Amino acid sequence: MSITLNEINKAEALRYMGYGKAKPDEVTLRNIDECEKALLESINPKYIYRVFDIRHAENSVEIIGTSLVLTGTDICRHLKGCDKAALLAATVSDGADRLIRYYSAFDMAKSVITDCLASAAVEQVCNEVDRIIRSSTEQKYQTWRFSPGYGDLPLEVQKDFLDVLDAGKRIGLNVLDNYMMVPTKSVTAIVGLSDSEISKGRRGCSCCNMRDRCAYRIRGEHCGV
Repeated sequence: MSITLNEINKAEALRYMGYGKAKPDEVTLRNIDECEKALLESINPKYIYRVFDIRHAENSVEIIGTSLVLTGTDICRHLKGCDKAALLAATVSDGADRLIRYYSAFDMAKSVITDCLASAAVEQVCNEVDRIIRSSTEQKYQTWRFSPGYGDLPLEVQKDFLDVLDAGKRIGLNVLDNYMMVPTKSVTAIVGLSDSEISKGRRGCSCCNMRDRCAYRIRGEHCGV
């Protein structure tokens, strides 16, 4: 499925750039506008998701109807009380990678800005997929997104995750031997679905594998996931 982005959340991109509450100068603001325009002309945002029944086992969650097993105490805690899970994958396409490489050859400032804008763009796509999942499962309560590599959920699950979604064929998203996804500006995630209300305390920094070195936490902020 494709999604059209008419603009990119610049406030989020500025957070990725490390500005926090500071305001960028006029040159940076002009560069952001130029990079946003070029990026919107270059990307082709796509997503796919499937909803599965799940089975809770000892220190793991089985995705019924597939060979995929999600292991670790963090994903078990995340999906506690859920009887279903939506597996999603989203990408803004390799157009973002090409544009970032293009700028890196002669203007590193624009390359960095475009990288941060692309990160914000894929986050917008994921937020839209969240909304779509919510509207299609309106009788269910929904957790936040939990990605392979968060907490003790191994990043190695990435390949099987994408295979289950047939993401390579459907949206052109693949994984390399080092578990890096291509295109790089892509996200995979698990969203738990429950018949009961889900505690807000089950979201946040405690489950994130970046929690000890996160730039947001250093500044006393959070990423908003």
